[in-house]
Amino acid sequence: MSASRVLVIGGYGVFGGRLTRRLVREPGLDVLVAGRSLARAKAHCDRFGGTPVELDTSGNLSAALRALSPSIVIDAAGPFQAYGADKYRVALAAIAAGAHCLDLADDPAFVAGIDDCDQAARAAGVAVISGCSSVPAISSAAVEALRDGLLAIDSIEAAIMPGNRAPRGLSVMRAILAQVGRPMQIWRGGQWQRATGWGQTWLLQPAVAGKAPLGRRPVSLIGAPDLLIFPRVYGARTVSFAAGLELGLMHHGLRVLSWLVRRGVVRDLTAWAPWLKWIADRLEPFGSDRGGMVVKVIGRRSDRAIVERCWTLIAEAGDGPEIPATPALLMVRKLLLGTVEPGARPCVGALSLDDVADGLRGYAIAMERDERRLTPLFEEALGAEFHVLPTALQRLHDVAAVEVFEGRSSVARGDGILARLLGWAMGFPAATPDIGVRVEMQRRGDTEVWRRTFGSRQFQSTLSLSSKGREGEVWERFGVLSFRIGLTVAANALGYPVTAGRAFGFVPLPRWLLPRSDTRETVDEHGRACFDVAISHPLAGDIVHYRGWLVPAGGSA
Repeated sequence: MSASRVLVIGGYGVFGGRLTRRLVREPGLDVLVAGRSLARAKAHCDRFGGTPVELDTSGNLSAALRALSPSIVIDAAGPFQAYGADKYRVALAAIAAGAHCLDLADDPAFVAGIDDCDQAARAAGVAVISGCSSVPAISSAAVEALRDGLLAIDSIEAAIMPGNRAPRGLSVMRAILAQVGRPMQIWRGGQWQRATGWGQTWLLQPAVAGKAPLGRRPVSLIGAPDLLIFPRVYGARTVSFAAGLELGLMHHGLRVLSWLVRRGVVRDLTAWAPWLKWIADRLEPFGSDRGGMVVKVIGRRSDRAIVERCWTLIAEAGDGPEIPATPALLMVRKLLLGTVEPGARPCVGALSLDDVADGLRGYAIAMERDERRLTPLFEEALGAEFHVLPTALQRLHDVAAVEVFEGRSSVARGDGILARLLGWAMGFPAATPDIGVRVEMQRRGDTEVWRRTFGSRQFQSTLSLSSKGREGEVWERFGVLSFRIGLTVAANALGYPVTAGRAFGFVPLPRWLLPRSDTRETVDEHGRACFDVAISHPLAGDIVHYRGWLVPAGGSA
């Protein structure tokens, strides 16, 4: 067996091609560029170097690998979610041939399940490392650096935003389309929750000193190995991953397709991949060749301070596609040095940010880290009085990222026509003596979004600090209506009296139109946070009165 022969399956594809172009420049390597099309492999090798090999992974792969005798096999083909029941056939064939195996997979189940090959890999004395790509290899390298000195991690967020002129392989498009509109599981507030691929959308504006910002880019929730692996490895209470397309037409077009899949209008978007790729190729001249990646960690230091640490990467001059290929190149170097332990595992924590920077040296790619201290909204509003509150209430409002609470409640509703209309408009639950309640509080920038769920009914509001910086004041927005609340701390309780209101953010509401909020949070004899919310109106009378208790939800991943 050649000690330095590297076989790259899919070695002429979008990312595999970039990897083989770089591998042939490594000293002492014999690079085999493999795939189903010998003509494409030969054309690639004629231009960039390497030896072309015709290889179909659906055939007798074990015999083929034994004949080729590589020391390292790299699977850069994909799409990995389409590998079927025998999804680790490449890894197992490599093990049988006595070769190390790397892959560029970013499919969550594929990467997280590579441990299935661990016993065989150890017995053969080889390493099988899955996910040697942007995620989880580079994202975990960033997390390893950002979590240094933190006692606990509240959240890990990562996002990738390629430039519109980045090449789009059909396998990559199929991998994305397989998730659009489909249900997925995310770890949020210490719980597994159901979400939708390319559903939740928000804006990011990545920036690195000395580089022009990318501008505001939309990103949407999508599956990645991080979602399954990071909760267990890093103990984070929330993990999210998002991707974004530079052109709003394309990004929001996928959101429309996501809606169609959720409604059952479209069953399988992967069948649309060739057609959608044709459209994307026609739009390639628009947008730019600039992309970015962001990894953010929110956690707590030993001095109890909450910090938000962010690693940002910006790629220019069309060099973004070099990023996914870099971890595999770095792992090849480590394998040849003999520094990788045998066994099968995801590529998590295997690389450092210094490794990544070294692998990207010479490309138009810049990276930066920054940190800022965070103060929970209610602590900032109340100042020293926050620490006078009972522990359970401090815990309730200690929102660094996402917190989820669960409990029970009773609900009473007003009988008047106007009261019923207002209650319906606000989404308040129907009257009941006992119902399960769930409250999710999410920090979003300098605001908190509260999503309250009573049974199957849900309503939400957004809280923010007073723009005038008045201590003890917050604003709570329900749709087009906003109310100023003068928080009060007395007798181990937190009160929420309404002191002013606005419509559409700027139209003041006269006092006779203001609702009355007789709202208090207390702690019961069991140490649970309790709420008692009574809302009425001078014209409508009693609207809703709900009261109950809450405890932190969640468990271990």
